[in-house]
Amino acid sequence: MGWLSMPLSSMHPHKTPKEYLDAQFTFEHPYDAEGKRIEAGPAHTLPDGASTRGLRVIASSCLRNKVWYAAIAHVENGKIGTVFAAVVLVRWNPRASDGYVFAYKDMDETAGPFECECPERILRLLDPTDNHSALVWRRRCIRNLMRGSRKLEDGMQIRLPSKIRFTDGYEGDVFFIRKRGRKTTLALTADGPPCYQISNLARREFTIIPQTRVHKTLFG
Repeated sequence: MGWLSMPLSSMHPHKTPKEYLDAQFTFEHPYDAEGKRIEAGPAHTLPDGASTRGLRVIASSCLRNKVWYAAIAHVENGKIGTVFAAVVLVRWNPRASDGYVFAYKDMDETAGPFECECPERILRLLDPTDNHSALVWRRRCIRNLMRGSRKLEDGMQIRLPSKIRFTDGYEGDVFFIRKRGRKTTLALTADGPPCYQISNLARREFTIIPQTRVHKTLFG
C-alpha cells in the first residue's frame, strides 16, 4: 500500500496522528453468514447467521510523530482474538503549504518493516507467532531495546561496526566516551579532548573494548 495523504479537515475530530490512527484501526463491521459485509446501523438487528469482525488498538505509540507502533487485536462478536503488531510510517507537517498536513503508510509485522523501535510495553502484548518475518522484526526490536538500556560511562572505549566519516574529514570506528551531565561526546584517545558527537549513540550497534588495567608492583 502507498501513502495516504490528507488535510487537517479529513482528520476531524482528531488533531494528532496518534489519535487518528488509534481510531482508524479500531472498528467492527457486520458480515452475513456467507462472509459478505452488510450495512447495519447501531439500532439494526443483525440477520440470523451474521457476525461482527474487526480490529481494536490495545496500545500504541507514535514515536517523534514519524512511526506509529501498535498492538492490535482481531475482534469477533466483541471478543478479543489474536494480537499482532502494526507499524505505520507517518509524515506530519502542520504547516504544509499545500494543506496536506498528514500522510501515512501502514503495514504489519509480517511485512518485515525496516523501523524497529517498538516500545517494550507494546511488544509484551503481542501473541506468539510462527511467521518468520514477524519473528525477525520482533528480535530486531528487542536488540534495539537492549542497546538502549546499555549505559555509556565516562572513559569507556567503544568500537563501531564500521568507520564513520565526520564533516572535518576524519574517519574512525574506535572512540572514548566523554560524559558531561546528559551530554555525550567522543574523544580519540583516553586523555584527549572531546571531538565528535553521534546521534542516538546508545541505540547504535557497538562493542565495548575491555580496558587493560596495569597493576603496580613493589618495583614499579
